[in-house]
Amino acid sequence: MEQPDFLPSTFWVLPFAALLLGIAVIPLAAPHFWESNGRKLAVSTVLGVPVLVLYAVHAPSAITHTAADYVSFMVLLASLFVISGGVLVQGDLVATPTVNTAFLAGGALLASFIGTTGASMLLIRPLLETNSERRSAVHTVVFFIFLVSNIGGCLTPLGDPPLFLGYLQGVPFTWTFRLAPAWLFTSGVLLGIYFVWDTVIHQNEPAPWVRADRTHIVPLTLRGGENLLLLGGIVAAAAFLGSPWRELAMVGLAIASFRRTPRAVHDANHFSFQPIVEVAVIFLGIFATMIPALDLLRVRGAELRIHEPWQFFWATGVLSSFLDNAPTYLTFLALAQGRGLPPEVVQIPHAILVAISLGAVFMGANSYIGNGPNFMVRSIAESRGVRMPSFGGYMLYSGFVLLPVFGLVTWIFF
Repeated sequence: MEQPDFLPSTFWVLPFAALLLGIAVIPLAAPHFWESNGRKLAVSTVLGVPVLVLYAVHAPSAITHTAADYVSFMVLLASLFVISGGVLVQGDLVATPTVNTAFLAGGALLASFIGTTGASMLLIRPLLETNSERRSAVHTVVFFIFLVSNIGGCLTPLGDPPLFLGYLQGVPFTWTFRLAPAWLFTSGVLLGIYFVWDTVIHQNEPAPWVRADRTHIVPLTLRGGENLLLLGGIVAAAAFLGSPWRELAMVGLAIASFRRTPRAVHDANHFSFQPIVEVAVIFLGIFATMIPALDLLRVRGAELRIHEPWQFFWATGVLSSFLDNAPTYLTFLALAQGRGLPPEVVQIPHAILVAISLGAVFMGANSYIGNGPNFMVRSIAESRGVRMPSFGGYMLYSGFVLLPVFGLVTWIFF
């Protein structure tokens, strides 16, 4: 295995660990402090600058490589965010179990092609409007987070940030289609559970609520449909262009979308750049501080007792439940390389790469902090009057529903 130019001491993993711990804890312990993107940038800077200085002295090429990955990563996310923000879906359908299940199934498929963030922001508002006459909508939003904000995004590198980072590391664009059997099985099981759950709840809804739901119908409408073509352009750029033409094409498509989208559409979507700026400043710190951790894992990963695909699946998944799943994915890719496996990501054994990919994408659904869209969906639902569960309450849902399903995934696929 190719050795890094410079190997720091384990002390230099502390900034990475501190940043990930801060991302998990500060929003809960000091939410007002964490509201400011300026403060997030300050935290990223304080923890990231010492690492960058160390590598600037000993291995400047590592900084150059990481900076290129960061730019590619952020250009993709920002492009998907801007273009999906120009698509407005409105309507209020009859909130039957069949309609709600169709919403979730469509979102789970769409997430792989416009990203979990894009699909979540596009569909959560019409889903909430459809269920506004229902007394109970919490379970619907929770399953939306499971399927649309997480599990649905595993079919292409555009679906979830970890998979795009894998693409940047050398995993072929179409390789993720090999995850389709696990995606189909997991999505199908969860949709079946949801349909039964929602059927029971719907049968116990008060009659006046059901009548109101059946009489107040607004057909679905789509505005900004031309942006769907631009999203197709993002897919084509990611699949067929190399850097820097890929990034330039994505930026051009995003600018065209933003300029051509009527302000009324952006206003109806409550579009602002605040969420993507938040992602940018947090990941600036993550990309900087993770360099020593990845180098150490590549060289010393054999010291950890993780050998089998199922171990990679659960180890990646457990960390992805509470830390951001994108750096967790890279961490376990490095660990796989550190186990004496091939240094080229594309040469990592299929079963192990599948396990890392599914663990990162699927188990980001286990908590509110496992993936970026989770908190965004929760906030939108609460603004519409849905009393979402607390951090621990949400994990009761995920523990009761997801963990047994992931046990089946382990038994069948690993």
